[in-house]
Amino acid sequence: MNTILNVSRRDALKLGAGGFALAMTMAPGLRRTAAAATGDAALAPNVFVSIAKDGTVTIMAHRSEMGQGIRTGLPMIVADELEADWSRVKVEQAVGDEKYGVQYTDGSRSVTTNYQRMREFGAATRQMLEQAAAKQWGVDPSEVKAQNHKVVHAASGKSADYGELVEAAAALPVPAPETLKLKDPKDFRYIGKDMPIVDLQDILHGRAQYGIDVRLEGMKYASVERCPVTLGRFASYDASETLKVPGVEKVVEIPPPTKPIMFKPLGGLAVVATNSWAAMEGRRKLKVEWDYGDNVGYDSDVFRKAMETTATQDGSVIRSVGDAAGTIATAPKTMSAMYYNPHFVHAPMEPPAAVANVRDGKCEVWGSCQDAQALKATVAEAIGFDPANVTSHVTLLGGAFGRKSKPDFGAEAAIVSKAIGAPVKVTWMREDDIKHGYYHSTSVQYVKASIDDKGKPTAWFQRSVFPPITSIFTADAMKADSWEYDFGLTDLPYDIPNITLEGGHARAHVRIGWLRSVQNIFHAFAINSFVDEMAVAAKRDPLEFLLDVIGPARHVDLAAQGVSQYFNYDAPIADYPIDTGRLANVVKVVADKAGWGRSVPERSGLGIAAHRAFVTYVAAVAEVAVSKDGKLTIPRIDLAVDAGRVINPDRVKAQMEGAVIYALSAAVFGKITAKEGRIEQSNFDDYEVARISDAPRQINIHLVESDAPPGGVGEPGVPPVAPALANAIFQATGKRLRELPINGQNLKA
Repeated sequence: MNTILNVSRRDALKLGAGGFALAMTMAPGLRRTAAAATGDAALAPNVFVSIAKDGTVTIMAHRSEMGQGIRTGLPMIVADELEADWSRVKVEQAVGDEKYGVQYTDGSRSVTTNYQRMREFGAATRQMLEQAAAKQWGVDPSEVKAQNHKVVHAASGKSADYGELVEAAAALPVPAPETLKLKDPKDFRYIGKDMPIVDLQDILHGRAQYGIDVRLEGMKYASVERCPVTLGRFASYDASETLKVPGVEKVVEIPPPTKPIMFKPLGGLAVVATNSWAAMEGRRKLKVEWDYGDNVGYDSDVFRKAMETTATQDGSVIRSVGDAAGTIATAPKTMSAMYYNPHFVHAPMEPPAAVANVRDGKCEVWGSCQDAQALKATVAEAIGFDPANVTSHVTLLGGAFGRKSKPDFGAEAAIVSKAIGAPVKVTWMREDDIKHGYYHSTSVQYVKASIDDKGKPTAWFQRSVFPPITSIFTADAMKADSWEYDFGLTDLPYDIPNITLEGGHARAHVRIGWLRSVQNIFHAFAINSFVDEMAVAAKRDPLEFLLDVIGPARHVDLAAQGVSQYFNYDAPIADYPIDTGRLANVVKVVADKAGWGRSVPERSGLGIAAHRAFVTYVAAVAEVAVSKDGKLTIPRIDLAVDAGRVINPDRVKAQMEGAVIYALSAAVFGKITAKEGRIEQSNFDDYEVARISDAPRQINIHLVESDAPPGGVGEPGVPPVAPALANAIFQATGKRLRELPINGQNLKA
């Protein structure tokens, strides 16, 4: 059985008794270069695999595990190329250190950016073992072959376990990358096969350690009172009643952040106690006078109207081909619509939590964080330490969805620990998580098109307005960076001769952060809803119309359409083009699997939507039923997924099923509103998420076989769900929904 170990940097570098450790230096890019471990780690991040004298293979997991299976998936790739026996593999969790390369577990990029380098890493190790065996037996290396943790020489019948070869292999040079012989995919033993995650038994039996579970000897507990308005600060406070609570020991001031906010703590007052209940009770008794600052006037309803006004005014051009404005102005028939999405918040089941221990000029921090290096850097800045004196340990994450890539909670723990000279755990309550999060951008999308005699658009104009994520990195930024539009707008894949895409400016009044699938949520909702509206207006089948708009199989050339920079989810466009053939194919697959066109009961309907995100193609068909009194039920949702080569199909299906539920939570229930700068929601009673009774009775995931490079998986299942639902509701009721959430809108007969 595979095991998980948390190891320090020192432990990672140990060779072990009679074993050898292989360090490969990986340069940036999909294809990396192999070298010895003595390379400059700042430029050549190291990935380690080691084999002990007993043959145990240890593989370092340098990304964070939050249920998506990455702590299994990346080692699977190494083990496959290494020809390792999976039952003899251990996985060790890396601490935050640049020597491992990028550890940022976000953006559905862990496999896309590591697949090739992990294969090379395993292949280099395998070839060293084969060369060691060939040398011992006096045969040509081409005559031996690694097979299931052994090297065999078929001609003589000789074989040797990996453990028997490690000392000889350690004396050999690391093979140059151009000499590596990667497996033929038909010979894969693990890649493409269902594999249980290595954490499974610990999770099932309650042994798994999440950030909220960490305990240290002598540890104190802290609960932090923050200003109800973003970037406000305390003017004065009275802690006399707080200090009377049994167990409360101290109140520590956390200074307010300076702009830009980035991942810094919001500031406030930390009540420190011997137990968590005392800390929370003491916090309730604090008397605080707040200076609310510039965001006290934020009203989300008023802000929506301002965004709608901006959406009708000229914006910054993102992409332009042909003459959309002229074509629309002279067209005999046009259509337009405006779509709205509110703020959402991540709301993971495990709220943010971290433990810090500052002692003797060093700091150790444990946290459920999506980026161990960001945790390390944020903590170091917060307490004025050299990052070299901070060690960040990664625990399991009980959900994250982008929230835990912003490690402000770890910095809070470190500030308090430094102030009291003891280890401290900071745990956010659910109310803290809802009221003080990093919120998904609210958005208005204005779409207009001219239409030919078949209803197909001859010109498409879209203006996207939202407070940008850029605002947390650049003080008071109102204009989004280009990459924010690249999440589902810039790469509009439709076969339309005239396209103009613009962005409108909006000021952020809360912390804006990336949330599962980011701006793809509102871009996909508007685009797929508008196409469905056009299909209905043209009296054409929505499936047929969608395929017509996608057009013939081709690669969309954005550079030829004035787009000088395109993010493409950090993937090379040559390897991951915008392929309309793959998009159309998932539409066809999901339509077939879902039984598009089948009869459904009265006040029921089918809706379809498709979207490319994180270099993966997903199409959705939703079946809904709406009672005469307006109650929505969802009998079935089907997703067709082309994620390129799939590493662990079981995990891909699980992530897509989870994406459906997460998308439902946002589409049907999720809504964050603000009055007088304060977030009005506080817990799951007023920020609802999908319960078991709300879930579809069937969720069917259809994986499309593909030889394309691996794409992202954690996020691309989210965007097409909301528009598929809205389109299905129209079929069921005749009511067109142009805003989210669905709950609260009139669906009655």
